[in-house]
Amino acid sequence: MRIAVFSAKPYDQTFLSRASAAKHHDLSFFDARLTVETAPLAKGFDGVCVFVNDHLDAAVLEQLYSGGTRLVALRSAGFNHVDLAAAERLGITVARVPAYSPHAVAEHAVALVMSLNRMTFRAYNRVREGNFALDGLLGFDLHGKTVGVIGTGHIGLIFADIMHGFGCRILAHDPLPNPQAKAFVEYVPLETLYAQADIVSLHCPLTPDTDHLINAAAIAQMKQGVMLINTGRGRVVDTQAVIAGLKSGHIGRLGLDVYEEEEQLFFEDLSHKVIDDDQFMRLTTFHNVLITGHQAFFTTEALTNIAETTLANIDAFESGEGDIHRVSAK
Repeated sequence: MRIAVFSAKPYDQTFLSRASAAKHHDLSFFDARLTVETAPLAKGFDGVCVFVNDHLDAAVLEQLYSGGTRLVALRSAGFNHVDLAAAERLGITVARVPAYSPHAVAEHAVALVMSLNRMTFRAYNRVREGNFALDGLLGFDLHGKTVGVIGTGHIGLIFADIMHGFGCRILAHDPLPNPQAKAFVEYVPLETLYAQADIVSLHCPLTPDTDHLINAAAIAQMKQGVMLINTGRGRVVDTQAVIAGLKSGHIGRLGLDVYEEEEQLFFEDLSHKVIDDDQFMRLTTFHNVLITGHQAFFTTEALTNIAETTLANIDAFESGEGDIHRVSAK
């Protein structure tokens, strides 16, 4: 099959090319995001391979269909950027990577917790400037603290397991409790989790119920000085409410790997430009905020799994045999 790969960074080309080395697919790599303006690049291709910030609304899908595209292969687990109803109407198959390396994301969430707690990112900069003062670097023992985990899929449970290893008490909330949760994971209502957790970590998908789940009302129920971590979906957090919580001191530490308006920022080098997102820039002014650019998934193991699953989806679509991780509107 001829596949147009959009939002293709050098690492995407490396891992996808390696995964397709023994196959007969023809991959063409485009650095551009897939939008209504760039969709003509896919004309004549059997499928497109896309990432989280590519646009696949009805207008784009119709252009893809008219150009001969019948497969959308997502290099991600999330699919909220795809108009699934339009894809189904057009007869375009949408496939995703349901799991790549839950350990990668869970471990990155732990890295944010540790870095924020002991302010290692601030200490690093201080030492480079010859400043060895400890003021402003005070942390706390994780042992004995209560950690609230919202969303207990593979990633959430791995995060819970790691934090339990530090000696933390684990509270969890999920509309569908995971039967694989270990005995130390205590499922509670959100109100209880907010009231008791010293650290709240978000691992839930983006749905109508979780859109801006962390809003002013939720923050008001949390402990004074709570640490909030989000490595899930950006829109789960209401940025304006979080900024207000930081200003009041109700949120003591904030770690983000995702951001609700990240589409115009993440995965690009903007160091030579003026960033005009006032909310994002306001976040960067707080000494107790640590933001990474959607890199939680970025490990060798995860990129290998993403590439191999993506190529397996393409194989299964072409041959009609084997498993394809199809996403439907139903």
